[in-house]
Amino acid sequence: MAILVEFVIGSLLAIYFHWVLHYEEASYILFGFGILLSLATYLLQHQILISQKFLATLFEGDHELSRALAAITDHECQLKSQELLNDFKKNLVQLERGYLLLNEAEFYLEGVKGVSQSHSHIKAVDPLEVGWESRGAVRNYYQANLEALARGVQITRVFVISRRDLLNPDVQKILQQQRTDGVEVLITYREDLPLNQAHQDVYSLDFAIYDHVFITDRGREKGLYFGKRTQKPVEIAKYQHLFNLIEHHAHKFLNQAETEQYLVGLANK
Repeated sequence: MAILVEFVIGSLLAIYFHWVLHYEEASYILFGFGILLSLATYLLQHQILISQKFLATLFEGDHELSRALAAITDHECQLKSQELLNDFKKNLVQLERGYLLLNEAEFYLEGVKGVSQSHSHIKAVDPLEVGWESRGAVRNYYQANLEALARGVQITRVFVISRRDLLNPDVQKILQQQRTDGVEVLITYREDLPLNQAHQDVYSLDFAIYDHVFITDRGREKGLYFGKRTQKPVEIAKYQHLFNLIEHHAHKFLNQAETEQYLVGLANK
């Protein structure tokens, strides 16, 4: 209605200057100014309505969360709500950095997808878990590794273990199986890794880099999510640097006899 009134008033003034005062130039100017004023009013009002709806939605969301927190009266429930709220804030930070948060099934599914889409090189760091073959999701992930090896994809896997666990026959069996399958198996001792507190707080020792295109990381954050995935180049570069640091302190896997001899030599030193 306001836009229509402005248009009518501008038109009447233009007609008055044209027919009554015979001032044609002024009438044209007034008519054009009236149209521009009506258009500007329409655009401004439209933008105000959009902003109003956005602020109303934002306010309603914040108000709903504040109202729910205020309604919690039990002391233990209040402590739990603060814990959940802190996890929520941490998850938002991860999403802001470009990490897609995943549950366990989604995590291994993204891993299989990454292996299937790789054409050159997969670089992985893993904690060696005995009994991994009993878990279907991990078996499917390793089967995707075998298919990638058959396509000519190079896979380098650094296992992070302790010296005590290296002589475990089950550990030896896993390492030998992967080396026989064609994986470049490296081992590094957890005690020797020069990881500072910042590394340990942010990165896990269970991640993989797929063709430098994206990464999956088991994640160290406590919360509802099992792992995360990102394709942001700046984050991938950080993981590549971490992999290079771990690989620098790793060595190729030896068979059991060589391993025993190696450890005996270390003990004698």
